[in-house]
Amino acid sequence: MAITTTGRPDAPPGGARDVLALRRRRSAASGLGVVVALLAAFSVYAVLDGGFQLYLQRVADGVLNGFLYGMVALALVLVFKATGVINFAQGAMGMVGTFLAFTFAEKGGLPLVLAIALAMVVSAGAAAGIERTLIRPFDANNHLAITIVTLALYLALNALAALLWGFDPRGFPTLFPHGPDDFFTLGGARVYYTSLGTALLIVVVVVVLQLALSRTKLGLAFRCVSTSVESSRLLGVHIGRTVQSSWAIAAAVGTLAGCLAAPTTYLDPTFMDKILIYAFAAATLGGLDSIAGAVVGGVLVGLAIALLTGYIPALSGQFGLGCAFFVIIAVLQFKPAGLLGRRSQERV
Repeated sequence: MAITTTGRPDAPPGGARDVLALRRRRSAASGLGVVVALLAAFSVYAVLDGGFQLYLQRVADGVLNGFLYGMVALALVLVFKATGVINFAQGAMGMVGTFLAFTFAEKGGLPLVLAIALAMVVSAGAAAGIERTLIRPFDANNHLAITIVTLALYLALNALAALLWGFDPRGFPTLFPHGPDDFFTLGGARVYYTSLGTALLIVVVVVVLQLALSRTKLGLAFRCVSTSVESSRLLGVHIGRTVQSSWAIAAAVGTLAGCLAAPTTYLDPTFMDKILIYAFAAATLGGLDSIAGAVVGGVLVGLAIALLTGYIPALSGQFGLGCAFFVIIAVLQFKPAGLLGRRSQERV
């Protein structure tokens, strides 16, 4: 594969490109400023209502939950950047990968770290096969057909998991210390080592992916395809192989996210469904084409849900899902590119 270009395909000249980049930064800064201002205003009410220690505890819980949402959102972003399609089967793929890790650890006797790593490899291989057999035969511009395929795949994977493992909930072990005394206090808030370790691991994954996409040959091809499929084809980029790699990486990331989320709940064929909805909101808020935006959006969604449901009793229960849907609708209405996303420009 040979790529000989000094900029993005169909990119504007240098001066115009700098102006567009400046406008994107200003737009992202203004959007983040509005969100931060809203959270700050509500935080004042929260501190006055329940005290600083309770507020800090809920902020810590919201941020740590948000990292999990951002991890799943990251998997969604990886596929969207390469195909322009939301993979509705991403949660089911991560769920199956988590069940594989559980089986490798419980039945195969592997250490949990090796079981998760093996499940990630198997999930990546399966996703590459799915892309080659179910996705690639369709026209890449026929987004509706590919979306319907991902919905069908979601139903099929849920049925397969129910057939193989049943609906009985299972406890999933964690990679980090998780005893009742395995925590430290920060300003009066309890931060458990398992939550902190999960957040740090997610940050490491995001940094590694960002470096891989910006410094490697595959990353350059990936960015070319996400910008313009036709121009990438003219440059000699293997489109199918690049998209296949995005599916494989997303499946591995989704499996890791499932393995990190499963200890906080019970492992069953539906445990990723709610997390996936929060991840949709996170990816939409942060920007469907932004890796960093996925994590930023996840943290903001986690904070919003933790604070609103914690301090407004009428919004408890299932309001978290309603909040996620509200975020999706509001972002699509007022800022479709998200906080850190890039506006698309089409020639007509």
